[in-house]
Amino acid sequence: MKKLAELYRGKAKTVYTTENPDLLILEFRNDTSAFDGLRIEQLDRKGMVNNKFNYFIMTKLHEAGIPTQVEALLSDNEVLVKKLQMIPVECVVRNRAAGSLVKRLGVEEGQVLNPPTFELFLKNDALHDPMVNDSHCKAFGWASDDQLAKMKELSFKINTILTDLFDKAGLILVDYKLEFGLFKGEITLGDEFSPDGCRLWEKSTLKKMDKDRFRQGLGGVIEAYEEVAKRIGVCL
Repeated sequence: MKKLAELYRGKAKTVYTTENPDLLILEFRNDTSAFDGLRIEQLDRKGMVNNKFNYFIMTKLHEAGIPTQVEALLSDNEVLVKKLQMIPVECVVRNRAAGSLVKRLGVEEGQVLNPPTFELFLKNDALHDPMVNDSHCKAFGWASDDQLAKMKELSFKINTILTDLFDKAGLILVDYKLEFGLFKGEITLGDEFSPDGCRLWEKSTLKKMDKDRFRQGLGGVIEAYEEVAKRIGVCL
């Protein structure tokens, strides 16, 4: 499958069309961004690590019955995916308090959330991805009741699968974001699942093993990503 025209260039990935109108190629770049793109750096190996990490996770989810857009791994930095009609809201599942939840509610970082929480955020960098609710999604036509219910159902099913996967690797899945779209009318998991879009802490030390290392200037970003990948069985 060959790349044709550049369709979209995001903060860390470039999307290309192919000769098949239903398929796209995602290219994972080494760009690493934080704070809605205000800080961008190049980190060696990052595109390769995230591409293979994402392919591994999406394959695990597909095997567990989650519809995903991933079709085939093409190269170190490229993956073939279904072309989705993306829903412009992110689903966020939180197992522990961290990040914006701590800032919004003044709760202690690391507090276990029982049951886990589910939140929706509008995908809009200019507005800093504001939190929204079901009513907003319906009123503005972003998603229907049935679509929202399916997204929530899949998000929690994914939580069960991945919490167990990371726990066996000595890691805590603190929180993560998911993006969904429609493929021939079916809600399908899109975008990526990598340490860029989730929080992972080492169980024994609570060491941060995700993009917070970049956001907070802790260093060792790619080394942490590679360690997580190694522990869960990703072949880099």
